[in-house]
Amino acid sequence: MIKYQLICKKCELTFDSWFGSSAEFEKLKKKNFLNCHNCNSVEIEKSLMKPNVLNKKKELDDSSFKDNNLNIKKTIKKYQNFIKKNFDYVGNNFAFEARSIHYDKKKRKRGIFGKASKQDVVELKEEGIETQSIPWIEDKNN
Repeated sequence: MIKYQLICKKCELTFDSWFGSSAEFEKLKKKNFLNCHNCNSVEIEKSLMKPNVLNKKKELDDSSFKDNNLNIKKTIKKYQNFIKKNFDYVGNNFAFEARSIHYDKKKRKRGIFGKASKQDVVELKEEGIETQSIPWIEDKNN
């Protein structure tokens, strides 16, 4: 795995992302699968990064990485639970429902959440309909 600091050329937001390899980054960029989570632009570039050098006295602690990962997962699950309790799930009809609310001024007591393709999100933004994407962890009860 390799971590890159990325920069959005449109809104100049910098953020980190992990990739399987540098070739994987290039492949995803070429297919326009990388987008800014702030403005949804696909104009993403790698930024200069400082190397991560380990001090011989201070070894990398795997448990701290696992703890941090667990904390991130817990936070995402907390957001998911909030969304599930306070928003209506519209499934794959998200783009249609968002347009209905925006253009028909359809009165809803609660917001909506669901699935939309990257193209749908771009089109919604072009129409002035604001959306947000968040990471979603599927429940696995095996």
